Amino acid sequence: MASISTRLAIVVPVYNESGWIRPTLAALAAQHDQDFDVVFVDNGSTDDSVAIIERCVADHPRWRVIHEPQKGTGAAADTGMRAAILAGAGILARTDSDCLPRPDWTASMRRALTVDGLELVGGELVPRTDEGLSWFTRMSLRGAVHLAEAFGRVRRENKSPEYLGPYMMAAGCNVGITAELYLASGGFPRSRIEDLHEDRALVNAVRRITPRYARRSDIVVFGSSRRVSAWGLKNTLLWYKDHQYRPEHVDIR
Repeated sequence: MASISTRLAIVVPVYNESGWIRPTLAALAAQHDQDFDVVFVDNGSTDDSVAIIERCVADHPRWRVIHEPQKGTGAAADTGMRAAILAGAGILARTDSDCLPRPDWTASMRRALTVDGLELVGGELVPRTDEGLSWFTRMSLRGAVHLAEAFGRVRRENKSPEYLGPYMMAAGCNVGITAELYLASGGFPRSRIEDLHEDRALVNAVRRITPRYARRSDIVVFGSSRRVSAWGLKNTLLWYKDHQYRPEHVDIR
């Protein structure tokens, strides 16, 4: 594999996250490996999200805020990824503005995409412990995710000969990819979350290009379970299963 730039950029889509973004900012500031850029992509927030981020950006010269008016996590993430590439990033990672990357997250992501030679990596998503969910619900959610991935590997439509490797789940809030592969795959579809799970679409596009991808348990993000609190565990799992549950309001705040 040809050598790539090891400049790392983190992309964080943001929409009305004033009540959640501060812990995410703190988690990024607490990374052991601080050699990274951050691109926060405001997706039309009407609250104080941008003002909160900009106060933090003032203390971090390699952090910035850009804007994407087209609604959708796919559109916002794609805008951020392409802006990071134009700024010179060779490896990219994404998390979300209600998530807490573990302090070794950037170091582990860099190692996977450079030293270990992967071109796409999906990390471990662990439910946050500060949202009031019981231990049983959090463990059930983790177990359901792993079961869904196992089912996906045997699902007929995921076993087409066009794919160069097995099915893999890579949550959009904990995924890393080389800039070269991001561009070659077409990147995140510029879609609304109501219409398409853009992380799944990206993984399947990558599977048509390379087998150099993997799930990594050492790349950990603590994610929000607020959909579980709002919809219940069953409906949340159905939502992620091809939108078989379609609530009136997807943006849970």
